[in-house]
Amino acid sequence: MRSVCFYFQVHQPFRLRTYRFFDMGQHHNYYDDYLNKSIMQRIAQKCYLPANELMLKLIKKHGKSFNVAYSISGLAIEQFEKYAPEVLKSFQKLADSGNVEFLSETYSHSLASLKNKDEFKRQVEKHSQKMEELFGQKPVTFRNTELIYSDQIGDMVAEMGYKTMLTEGAKHILGWKSSNYLYHHVHNHDLKLLLKNFTLSDDIAFRFSNQAWSEWPLTAEKYTKWLKDLDEDQQVVNLFIDYETFGEHQWEDSGIFKFMQALPEKVLKTTDFVFSKPKDIARKFKPVAGVEVNYPISWADEERDLTAWLGNEMQDEAFDKLYSIQQMIMGCDNEEIMKDWNYLQASDHFYYMCTKWFSDGDVHRYFNPYPSPYEAFINYMNVLSDFAIRVEDHCKFTNDNIKDMKKKVKDFTDEVKESAKKTTDKAKARAKEKWDGVKDYTLDDIAKMSNAKVKELINKVDMEELAHVLKDARDEVKDKIIPNMTKKAKTEYEKLEKELKKIKKSDIKAFTEKIETELKNIWKK
Repeated sequence: MRSVCFYFQVHQPFRLRTYRFFDMGQHHNYYDDYLNKSIMQRIAQKCYLPANELMLKLIKKHGKSFNVAYSISGLAIEQFEKYAPEVLKSFQKLADSGNVEFLSETYSHSLASLKNKDEFKRQVEKHSQKMEELFGQKPVTFRNTELIYSDQIGDMVAEMGYKTMLTEGAKHILGWKSSNYLYHHVHNHDLKLLLKNFTLSDDIAFRFSNQAWSEWPLTAEKYTKWLKDLDEDQQVVNLFIDYETFGEHQWEDSGIFKFMQALPEKVLKTTDFVFSKPKDIARKFKPVAGVEVNYPISWADEERDLTAWLGNEMQDEAFDKLYSIQQMIMGCDNEEIMKDWNYLQASDHFYYMCTKWFSDGDVHRYFNPYPSPYEAFINYMNVLSDFAIRVEDHCKFTNDNIKDMKKKVKDFTDEVKESAKKTTDKAKARAKEKWDGVKDYTLDDIAKMSNAKVKELINKVDMEELAHVLKDARDEVKDKIIPNMTKKAKTEYEKLEKELKKIKKSDIKAFTEKIETELKNIWKK
């Protein structure tokens, strides 16, 4: 029997609040708790809970023939514990079924494998311990952040004892070869590699609800036929996708849940495929060849490279500055410092600084709390500068170069402050250039505004009118406005939101027009 391998990535970062230059050294409240809580609880209701319920039903229905794998970052786990404990319990129910494999990854969903071997190992060990503690499984399969892989990274993973690893089936790596086989590390034949079939994966993850797609609508019957049409000697089809595909990226009314509910039965009844866990595939098949990857690959964008995270000067500078203090962190036993160290390493912070999204569509804007990559850079560097000061104050250094370390921290913070000052003008110029092209100043344009202007807008509009408008607004608009409310305004808004039951469309239209007029006045003045 051949295998289909469903692997789902589950991750949410701790998003930063607006942290200004003048906040440095004054307070260390880095995270936007309201935004993190609201996003997590929204995705829990739209995706995690219904998707987990569906997977459990499929397992009960199909038994040993239906298995899946999850990689859940440590930061997502912490947010489940803090904001949505019912989600964690639903994953534990899946673990109890015996049909789910939990994979190992970096605890922080970080890019540490590209920079520091010791930190990479620390995070992998921390994550493995968390998986064993929560789900009763010690992971045996490794999946790096964003499926990032190279021969060098494979060597580090093998040294940690893993025998199987997941990565991207990139065209420029495979050439004429198919991703539908088991491979191995180019030099170390003991490290087996499962490569993502990006075409069949992206058909579900990205193209499912695209009505301009020639294959829309995608049905279980059609997808099963594509599997049947594969050459009979092809061993495995690896479908690696973000779990948020179900209900969040692809909304429920797109039919994504119905598709997933119908797919296993169609595949199991009409093909010779079963749904297998990565560790079982690694035991079942023999690798057909080695894969040589001299430079890191990932599952992002058409290029399948690192440019979504490390593709411009801002990203490179932030990345280098972050890991320049890693040696000092190793001597630290302060719990809060270590928590922030984990949170600040999330790859999302560098993703928000990506300038590709100006021309690369909505993919890079999704869940991005910043109106521009320049503001993302400034905000992150302000936080990082304050964090470095705290490292100097609280961490116990174990080497003999304490004075040299402290000087490095001072130089570091001075450089960050200077860099943030220089970049501010550039960010303002970019923001003005972007807004000069906006003619209508619609409600949706609020998502592009700076936080300062959003606050100004909130102060000028009636809260009851705003509550009416937000009831019908896009999530991106809500996620921009609500975190910028004062504590008093939030309290008033939450009260109004609960009271609003039936809303007249005529009222929403009238209030929207008033707010859009105010929006135009704010920018034009």
